Amino acid sequence: MEKQKKGVRLEHISKIYNDPKTGKEFYAVQDTTLDIEPGTFVTLLGPSGCGKTTTLRMIAGFESPDEGEIYLGDEAINSLTPNKRDTAMVFQSYALLPHYNVFDNVAYGLKIRKVPKEEIRERVLNILKLVEMDGMESRMTNQLSGGQQQRVALARALVIEPSVLLFDEPLSNLDAKLRVTMRTEIRKIQQKVGITAIYVTHDQSEAMSISDKIIIMSKGKVEQIGTPREIYYHPKSRFVADFIGEANFLKAKVKSVNGEKAVIDVIGEEIEVNNYGEKVAGEEASLVLRPEAVVLSEKGLLEGTVTLSTFMGSYQYYQVMVGDMEIQITDYNPVNRRIYEVGEKAYLDFDPHGVYIL
Repeated sequence: MEKQKKGVRLEHISKIYNDPKTGKEFYAVQDTTLDIEPGTFVTLLGPSGCGKTTTLRMIAGFESPDEGEIYLGDEAINSLTPNKRDTAMVFQSYALLPHYNVFDNVAYGLKIRKVPKEEIRERVLNILKLVEMDGMESRMTNQLSGGQQQRVALARALVIEPSVLLFDEPLSNLDAKLRVTMRTEIRKIQQKVGITAIYVTHDQSEAMSISDKIIIMSKGKVEQIGTPREIYYHPKSRFVADFIGEANFLKAKVKSVNGEKAVIDVIGEEIEVNNYGEKVAGEEASLVLRPEAVVLSEKGLLEGTVTLSTFMGSYQYYQVMVGDMEIQITDYNPVNRRIYEVGEKAYLDFDPHGVYIL
């Protein structure tokens, strides 16, 4: 019988620490409520110190919440020790046993659970095949590359068949190219197994590429929850817009609002844009322009002066002064386009409905 998938629910979770320098208490995580659906891949994303790792460690049982309750499926798990929870963690450091070979590392959790020997062998060999490490059972871990060690750590977590797989920045010790390969592999394996996965990273491209949903955290609180597309195109705050991808913020004033559309004034030019921020007439606002959403042209919406023009292969990178604001532009596939040089006047051209105000 196939194991029932379980989600994770956090209800008003808080974790309070004592600052050793000041002696004062502070919230590492404050009044956080989350509902992670069964079988989804969810990433906790944010800068260092935002509370994402503390949240993960509370789900795993390595930390106890000072307030609130954590549920795995319908079971409250606050009082359960890590080994009693139906979860498994893949650590940043891999945490492999150096004196054990690959097979014994992966089998370790099953042996502790006193699973019969033949079943252990079958499950370990099956999971090693899944992570493409079959045939390497007798290798010692110090004979493996970083990527192979990460696969063994993943196999060891998966073999005990947990309901929830937890990842604590598992790829940060790998080089850039291998990180891209491994994050793709992790996502494929998660989808194949159908397991609920909660992943912690501060790498925005990693979060965008693997997640069903992203939870952005800042200073112990959740800033926004959404799909990668929602987070990128409809950020709810300047922090989110600035943290996910690159963004230009142009000072603007709202002239009028009609439903989801707004007319704004940017350095004397009136532009109709999407009003995702739900601003009202007369308010100060920021026009959010993604660098790839803008091109330089002979005519357009806003006039500026080029202050930097750099060829980057797949795109031409510009910095343009518009009034007293410096705008970054990445003009992709510039091979047949006019290249603007430093000092030239040019217009910023963009689809007004592809930008938004905050």
